[in-house]
Amino acid sequence: MALVFDVGSSSVGGALFEVQKLGIPKIILSVREPIIFEGKVDIDRFLSLTLKSLEIVAGRIFKTSIQKPSKIFCVLSSPWYASQTRTIKLGKNTPFLFTQKLADNLIQKEISLFEEENLSKFSHTGNKVQLIEFKNMKTMLNGYATSDPINKKAKKVEMIIFVSMSGDKILKKIKETISKHFNFKDIKFSSFAMASFTVARDMFIHQENFLLVDIAGEVTDISMINKNVLSNSISYPLGRNFMIRKVSDSLGCTLDEARSFVSLYKDGHASEAMEKKLGPIISKLKTQWLQGFQESLVKLSDDISVPATIFITVDQELKDFFGDIIKTEQFNQYTLTESEFRIIFLDNQTLHSITAFKDNTVRDPFLIVESIYINRFIC
Repeated sequence: MALVFDVGSSSVGGALFEVQKLGIPKIILSVREPIIFEGKVDIDRFLSLTLKSLEIVAGRIFKTSIQKPSKIFCVLSSPWYASQTRTIKLGKNTPFLFTQKLADNLIQKEISLFEEENLSKFSHTGNKVQLIEFKNMKTMLNGYATSDPINKKAKKVEMIIFVSMSGDKILKKIKETISKHFNFKDIKFSSFAMASFTVARDMFIHQENFLLVDIAGEVTDISMINKNVLSNSISYPLGRNFMIRKVSDSLGCTLDEARSFVSLYKDGHASEAMEKKLGPIISKLKTQWLQGFQESLVKLSDDISVPATIFITVDQELKDFFGDIIKTEQFNQYTLTESEFRIIFLDNQTLHSITAFKDNTVRDPFLIVESIYINRFIC
């Protein structure tokens, strides 16, 4: 039995599931708690509110479930981690033996460089960076990919690695919060980017080039996958919450009222008077979000065409809203991308055949993705 916590920027989730190494995970309990939404984001206050939601989720799972986990995992979404794909190159004039020790030394040197580069991301909160995840995605000897490179001779070695990190104090506080209910010292951390990439890649094996878009509360993350390698990622600070804040400011209403107005508008249930007020505001905010999306694609593409297939993770009620924004995107559509965008949501419908559930357990797409990833690749 394994327990996974999903720590995002708008909510925290938790799922208890049976590990099936040769099959699909069976989720027996799934809960989610929103993070209190405020007008301004103060990182310390935001972390405190996130931990409060995490404690509620951990407490509910502890009280509700008869079965106890033997392993605990925590999957972080932005802004709780930083990640990067890095390429390590080594070339010599004469053939050399590529040993495990040489590989480890090259990787450690690259990880140290990544730590130094990302120190500023967490240092403002008094954190030191701490490695949470490392994946060697591809190794090439003399330009040819190989799954067994150790103790082979070559003149040129290239390794493509994925690393993610978080602040040590953030990780410590998350562990302490979970430990109030589950006395575990060894809690394994990973990133939602790696989990969603791995699940999408393995579900759609003929799709070796694609984009991953995770639209969360405070940020939108975009990852580019090229030849089945997570080659680059980028974030911009516009999630669904910025729209609610802007509507609140524009109409002079509370955040709860703004959330309600946006919900009614997108479902086509707003009054004629409210639709008239909200229409221009929402239209401007869609354009603003889309501009961030377009600029991110340009930075990600780096003179190569952007994959046309997009896998999106977003809250169920916002699927059509953001899907329509991306579908209407006409920015260099036939030069920047391979063809018109093909959008696939990693939702309950897409994931239903690769997860089992006990009775009427809540189907939570984010927890489903994470359970599949942990079941297959970590346990």
